[in-house]
Amino acid sequence: MNREIVLDTETTGLSPAMGDKLVEIGCVELINHIPSGRHYHVYLNPQRSMPEEAFRVHGLSEEFLADKPLFKAVAGDFLDFIGDATLIIHNAPFDMGFLNAELERAGHRPLANTVIDTVMLAREKHPGARVSLDALCKHYGIDNSRRTLHGALLDSEILAEVYLELIGGKQVSLALIAETRISGAEAIATRTVVAPRPTPLPSRLTADEELAHERLVATLGAESIWAQYADVAGPLRATQ
Repeated sequence: MNREIVLDTETTGLSPAMGDKLVEIGCVELINHIPSGRHYHVYLNPQRSMPEEAFRVHGLSEEFLADKPLFKAVAGDFLDFIGDATLIIHNAPFDMGFLNAELERAGHRPLANTVIDTVMLAREKHPGARVSLDALCKHYGIDNSRRTLHGALLDSEILAEVYLELIGGKQVSLALIAETRISGAEAIATRTVVAPRPTPLPSRLTADEELAHERLVATLGAESIWAQYADVAGPLRATQ
């Protein structure tokens, strides 16, 4: 199983060395390059003022963050969630610098996870092109209309889509399914846990075609792959 965590943060500024702190962490889990539906999200009290320039970027005020937990209170949960997964980050040195500074202050060791920087991936794939998240969304036709302000969880969700396009798009998940080393119903059940499309694709089958397929499946026996899939997805309609 290939587990990756797409990660983004929001901060009070540009430099942890100058006293800037994390104010938000958002993570999205990918299993075999497919969103699993699991995520991690937290707002943080930075215990310092919020510069106007940072507020204009993410809209998180001192008042809003005043009752949020300190990083050291959630560090364990954060580390448990990411585990040893590969981290997918846009402009990774920025986020990693803040995360490791916060971890050090909280008495933890710096992260040793493998990190993939999607800025570097984008520069390799599109030399000379703009590689901001908004520019990549436009290039790949990814809807980022909700991104009126930066938000760590929303940006992680969008970055997950961008990352999959950078490494080969929708064909990646098809290739990985073909390489899966588990068999039969277990493989089918594993794939059913991923998050569904926001808007399901309409069926191209007519009612007669669906009924003909179900009658065919009924003749294949209980051990067939189609019958096992029916057990996971729901019982077949009664044939007539």
